[in-house]
Amino acid sequence: MKRLFLLLFAFVFTGLAQAQNEYFFPEHGNFDPSIPSPEEFLGYPIGEWHTRHDNIVAYMEKLAAVSDRATVQNIGYTYEHRAQVVLTISSPANLSRLEAIRTEHLKLTDPAQPIPDISKIPAIIHLGYNVHGNEPSSAEAALLTAYYLVASNEPEAEQYRQNGVIFIEPSLNPDGRDRHANWANMHKGFPPVADPIDREHNEVWPGGRTNHYWYDLNRDWLPLAHIESQNRIKWHQKWYPNMVTDFHEMGTNSTYFFEPTKPYGSENPVVGRKNYDVLNPVMAKYFHESMDDLGSLYFLREQYDNSYPGYGATYADIHGGLGVTFEQASSRGHLQHTTTKDITFSFTIRNHVATSLATVKGVVKEKETFQRHMKEFFEESVKQGAADPIKAYVFGDNFDSGRTNAFVDLLLQHHVKVYENPTTQTLSGQRFESGKSYLVPTNQKQYRMVRSVFEKVKQYDDSVFYDASTWTMILAYGLPHAEIKAKAPALGTELTAVPAAKPTVEKASYAYILDWREYAAPKALYHLLKNGVFAKVAYQPFSAIVKGAEKNYSYGSILVSVADQNVDADKLFSLVKEASELSGLTFDATATGYTDKGVGLGSRSFETVTFPKALMVIGEGIFLYEAGEVWHLLDSKIGMPITKVDKGDIGQVRLSDYNTVILVNGRYNDVSDSFIEDLKAWVRGGGTLITQKGATKWAISKGLVKEKLAESKDEKTPGRMDYEDARNYYGAQSIGGVIFEADIDLTNPIAFGYTSKKLPVYRNSSIFLKPSESPFRTAAQYTAQPWLAGFVTPSNVEKVKNSPSILLDGSGRGRTILFTDNCNFRGYWYGTNKLFLNALFFGSTISVP
Repeated sequence: MKRLFLLLFAFVFTGLAQAQNEYFFPEHGNFDPSIPSPEEFLGYPIGEWHTRHDNIVAYMEKLAAVSDRATVQNIGYTYEHRAQVVLTISSPANLSRLEAIRTEHLKLTDPAQPIPDISKIPAIIHLGYNVHGNEPSSAEAALLTAYYLVASNEPEAEQYRQNGVIFIEPSLNPDGRDRHANWANMHKGFPPVADPIDREHNEVWPGGRTNHYWYDLNRDWLPLAHIESQNRIKWHQKWYPNMVTDFHEMGTNSTYFFEPTKPYGSENPVVGRKNYDVLNPVMAKYFHESMDDLGSLYFLREQYDNSYPGYGATYADIHGGLGVTFEQASSRGHLQHTTTKDITFSFTIRNHVATSLATVKGVVKEKETFQRHMKEFFEESVKQGAADPIKAYVFGDNFDSGRTNAFVDLLLQHHVKVYENPTTQTLSGQRFESGKSYLVPTNQKQYRMVRSVFEKVKQYDDSVFYDASTWTMILAYGLPHAEIKAKAPALGTELTAVPAAKPTVEKASYAYILDWREYAAPKALYHLLKNGVFAKVAYQPFSAIVKGAEKNYSYGSILVSVADQNVDADKLFSLVKEASELSGLTFDATATGYTDKGVGLGSRSFETVTFPKALMVIGEGIFLYEAGEVWHLLDSKIGMPITKVDKGDIGQVRLSDYNTVILVNGRYNDVSDSFIEDLKAWVRGGGTLITQKGATKWAISKGLVKEKLAESKDEKTPGRMDYEDARNYYGAQSIGGVIFEADIDLTNPIAFGYTSKKLPVYRNSSIFLKPSESPFRTAAQYTAQPWLAGFVTPSNVEKVKNSPSILLDGSGRGRTILFTDNCNFRGYWYGTNKLFLNALFFGSTISVP
């Protein structure tokens, strides 16, 4: 009886698996029975559940274990220690000579090499899925695509394996993937609930879109702020794929999107026309045929853009390949109503499977076109670089090796050639010292990446962008830089790694001094404070005797007295050495507090720094990206924990346990009046409130501060316009991401550590502050000619001119620091991080005049 039951179960299950294959592969069959399908391996049909990441990895490992057509490797781990795996599929012969294939393929990227015999080189295809964790259909499609490419014995599949090396990365965001999968599975109904208002279709904050730190990883291919992206770029730079895919989901009532994206204005001019005019149309034919075969509705060209090089679908374009985006209407769960028929999870998966296979088919069939394009792309890159009137860029901060080295690291991760600057020189009024500055020549194969990180674009053919209109990384890092145009400069040694920090600390008998101009100085200070060391910040420049000579120090320098501590000199020296090693910074040692000029080391111009105990409000209505940026900054750059409290729970918070409260952009109108009164009293008692953007507007509206919003000027209403132009008209009025120049008060504690009054600032909001009635409360304001890069209308430039960027407001013994902008945007605005960190570390020392 038991045997009969097992046979019956096997028969039924086989029948279900066959039905699944017919649904997802309606024109394909002939699968190797020794290779389990995803549903056979998982024990449920694809689309019935959201598959956990560990099971996705296990299936990829299973395919590699049972077939000589696949191998699998781990390219790294996420913050939550989930494996980032890549399944490699090709013929057994190709897999046995994979390194030789890679070596030959890379000759296509080397302008100095003749073109190899491309008939013997397979196409390199990278299928990437699920970068947004709550767009889950693509990871399920990855399972089915992998199954077909490994298990199918059809001649077409064999052709793919012989003429292609296919990488499948099933989840680019494993942490977000599991967050959403668990949500959808735990709220699934039996039968499924299609009502869009059902809890299954509406994740609670922060949702599954982002990674562990609430970042959008589809914006991180250029900044490389996160470990997932850093691991992936190493893989990408190892292979330079001919094709990279990026599978997404969009609104439930949409259909299906594939590239080409919006023509011209929203395309990246660095990429080159062949990418848009040849490769995209060639591949669109295969995509639309796959959709036509299914009868699925689709669109292209109307939406999205291809401008920002930090997208997964754009990065490959700047590296000689083709990157494409696919967008599928989402079921956001297992079943959901639409304006027509209900959409099922299985349906969303099937469309992505179809375009996945269409991608492989198209690239293999058009292999020579792709390979010749890659060769020509890099040859043309070198020609363009040689013809560029800018022969090199020089950069480097003479006082901040940490920020300079961070930028060097970014360039090296993108395989941009960087050289030591062998000669101290002054350019554009800036001094670039040998040993502290570097050169990036334009005459190199990564010329297009050089342009991407250094160019300041201000002219656009379009006025509406899906994302930011500017990404000039050298401005984001706030580094002194200049163009070299006359002739190619002499180059020093090429860098192969970031210069190693060589901090030194000698035991001091009187005091230690830390230069706050260094990016990593807050990390060093935090280590001392958390270990009970007393430290003071200089409100005036001063000098000290170091190694027998007088040395000058600027605003913000940190003084650690040897005698004025609760620990003995030996223990203090040990803690200072630890801080030095953690930060890579040198602490100066002095044996006397006496100098011939300036304030003495015991002056009242030194204020004691309070150990920061910070709380940040999070939850529904709070902009999770900005909250995540603060969290990630403090974790990764400072090593400082921060208490994150859901907005719904703040009534339970005892504010006296904290000296700093951070409110990032968001909606706070549902905060109770009683908490607002408690917050006011807490500030009056000495607390530091830090607000950003929407939170700044809210604080003003609730009377927490005396500063005011600027009065909005009446805009001239245009005459009659066509209805279809409304989106473009109103989109152009927003400030969606522009780099402006601010003038900062170097004597204000918020600007301690800066050496130039001019600072690039990123703005993506339309919140404007009224100038303060006090002449001393403006830490930063925009200059009279502020526009540096990005799209912005002339009327918005006028609003920005001379308007405050950062204001201080005092109440009792406390203060509020009002930011109109986000100093920590996407984890790569090193140039403005210090403004935020100064507010955090020095806020308690500020007495607002």
